[in-house]
Amino acid sequence: MGLSVTELLIIATVLIVAIGAGVIALNRRRGDTTDRRPAMPAPRPSAEELDGALHDLIRQDKKIQAIKLLREHTDLSLKQAKEAVDGLAAGYPIHYPPAIARRPARPQADLASRVRELKEAGRAEQAVLLVRGETGMDEPSATLFVDSL
Repeated sequence: MGLSVTELLIIATVLIVAIGAGVIALNRRRGDTTDRRPAMPAPRPSAEELDGALHDLIRQDKKIQAIKLLREHTDLSLKQAKEAVDGLAAGYPIHYPPAIARRPARPQADLASRVRELKEAGRAEQAVLLVRGETGMDEPSATLFVDSL
């Protein structure tokens, strides 16, 4: 009493589908264990830092990279950025939008060092606000970070 060819094909198909479903389930399970938090955006440079980087690129005769950098950090169109970089190369200053011009230069000490200094001075609440402002963390996460230092 052997199995017919049709029965063997049905059994083989069922096994292949079951194995495929198992592989898909394993891949999804592995995917769920990864950290899905969005990457932290890089801090935007101040107007002075951006000017310095643009001057460096212009001195290296890399105007295209300077235009790309300027567009990346401002809302300037391609034409506006090209005109600004050409003007900067000719010695004229760039007039940044107010949001860029107001941005202060990045502090020299790293965030953890500045948070420790604030905690030692008894200003833990200000340390939490500093962490939230620079990283975009929510308050519980920032508090946890400050407490861990």
